[in-house]
Parts: sequence; structure tokens; C-alpha cells
Amino acid sequence: MIAEEPATIAVPDGVTLEAKIAVSSPASGGIVICHPHPLYGGDMDNPVVVRIAEVASGLGWSTLRFNFRAVGRSTGAHGGGEAEQGDVLAAIDHLRARAGLPSRSIVLAGYSFGAAMSAKVGATSELAGLALIAPPLSITGLERLDGLASIATPLLIAAGSNDQYCPLPVLDRARTELPQATVHVIDGADHFFFGKLFPVGEVVREWLGRLQLGQA
Repeated sequence: MIAEEPATIAVPDGVTLEAKIAVSSPASGGIVICHPHPLYGGDMDNPVVVRIAEVASGLGWSTLRFNFRAVGRSTGAHGGGEAEQGDVLAAIDHLRARAGLPSRSIVLAGYSFGAAMSAKVGATSELAGLALIAPPLSITGLERLDGLASIATPLLIAAGSNDQYCPLPVLDRARTELPQATVHVIDGADHFFFGKLFPVGEVVREWLGRLQLGQA
């Protein structure tokens, strides 16, 4: 894994975000990873977030994980999911600039709340790919993903078979209504992937590898 360095990201509204970045040279691409809900203990050191960063780095990708506003050393106040979309966009711009990557070479990944934020941003941004890990569809509703149906961006949706916030019937709907999506169900995993960090990492590794080869 490429060594990470601390970074500070400036958001246009004046907030600054605490981040960790690893720049590969030459890079296969770049990936920004968004963490779970800030009001329930989510931060960039969440094991799922770290696992995704490790897997991507092992494939030669530049990586950036960050704390949403009001988390850790990030400034500002929680924005109810609206201001946080600006955090995601600022993180994408920061990695793109630091790694010297073209506009369509960034993959956006998110876990839980981070997946919901990634879906909103991904529906209107130029990305190389979008990975939604355990998106809380039973809370946000599948309609929150409607904007993704009209884009050609390669899409990964992965969740556990026992995920209480992303139940199997909703995943089945996503498989039908988002034909460009690769949908993975991780057997025996719940929303928190206790004891299932390795398989969730392998799902992301396989998808990123296919993305590199233009097969995703």
C-alpha cells in the first residue's frame, strides 16, 4: 500500500476538511472514499473505508479518504446531507489536482451515508466509476438513485445479505432498474460488515480491476 499523507481540503463555503491522501505515480486512476454517517460515529478511519483504500492502493490507484465537515479535525457543522455534497466535490477536485489526473479518471466510492452522498454527486458529475457500498436504501428510498439510471458511468452496488438498511428486495429492484450496475450480495454480511471486511474488499478489488481493463 502506498503511504498516505495528511491533507487539508478547502471547500468553497469556507469549511476545511481533514483528509489522508496517497498519490501513485504513475497512477491507474484515483478514488475518493466517503465515510458513514457523521452523527453516528462515522469517520474516515472506519474499517470499511480503510479497506477500500488499501485495495485500491494495491492496484496502483491514488486514494483520498476524508472526514466530512464537523468530523475529526474538519471544521463546520453537519449539513444534513446537503452541504456534505460540496465536501465530496471538493475532495474529488483535490485528488484530481494532487494526482494530476484528467476529469474522467476519478472513481467515487461511499459506504452507507457516504454511499448516499456519492450517489447524489455521481448522478451529476463526470466520473470513471461509482461504487456504492451498503447504500441505506431502506431509509433514503430507491428513488434517490433515479438520477443514476440515465448515466453510463460504471456502477457497483454491494451490500450484505443481512443488511437491515439495504434489504435484498431493494437490491433486486436496483438490479432491474439500474441495468448498468454490477450488484453484489455478500453472503452473511450485515450493514457493518463485521467479520466480512475481506470479502467486501475483494468485491471492490475485482470491480476496480475490471474498470482498469474497460470491462466494468
